[in-house]
Amino acid sequence: MSELPLYIVDAFTTTPFRGNPAAVCLLDRELPETTMQAIAAEMKHSETAFARPLDGPPTLATRFSLRWFTPVLEVPLCGHATLATSAVIFRELGNPAPEMHFDTKSGRLSARRDAARIVLDFPAEDFRPTAVPPDVVAALGGPEVKAACYARKDRSLLLHLVNESDVRNLAPDPTRLRVARGNAPFLGVIVTAAGSGGYDFVSRFFAPWAGIDEDPVTGAAHCALAPYWANLTGKREMRAYQASARGGEMTVRLRGERVDLVGEAVMVAAGTLRLE
Repeated sequence: MSELPLYIVDAFTTTPFRGNPAAVCLLDRELPETTMQAIAAEMKHSETAFARPLDGPPTLATRFSLRWFTPVLEVPLCGHATLATSAVIFRELGNPAPEMHFDTKSGRLSARRDAARIVLDFPAEDFRPTAVPPDVVAALGGPEVKAACYARKDRSLLLHLVNESDVRNLAPDPTRLRVARGNAPFLGVIVTAAGSGGYDFVSRFFAPWAGIDEDPVTGAAHCALAPYWANLTGKREMRAYQASARGGEMTVRLRGERVDLVGEAVMVAAGTLRLE
């Protein structure tokens, strides 16, 4: 019988059953894409991460191959599942390295220790203003939109709403949202507004086309949110809250063409996955 170590980790939170849950599979060999996709569909989390050490055993390696799958497709970048993977390697495996490097479809990413937190080094998004798509806004419930941008790398539509309460109170219709996208190039919708209570901005993220009606906490979206809000506020370090039902938070630091995503993670389950 073929078995793989499997972990469930709640990312961007210090509280179990909050933040964004991710499944993490540790591989000792490459798996077929169809197998990884089937595992992700079985897990039913917004992302399942597959990590394979490239320079030694996982307890000592500092370089890993890393891929992420939603229940329906592979994605090129995922923050919370990278944070979850890093927590597994650092804490569960007891890997003593101060920093890990991941070879991904978005290039080389890294994760380093910062006391109880983990710092992810991700690429900053480049974005451009775009027209506000009325059908998408209607499917979101008709909020007033101050500005709209398109994040090219992550293929996300970013909508800046007038008030924080508009973001928190959104009740989108996923079916209408799927139809409203039409042939548009974006794969996710980020809604955001200025925050309060110690947070510089709040956000939510919707991607029903990728099998994710709403993602609880989205690291990749903050690769666009960090430069967007840095341009508006003049700040290079900000506190962010994703106002989903589960909720989650992180610190973002803009460093030129890179973004630090700083957060914590909680291990909630560990076991084995039986493949046959």
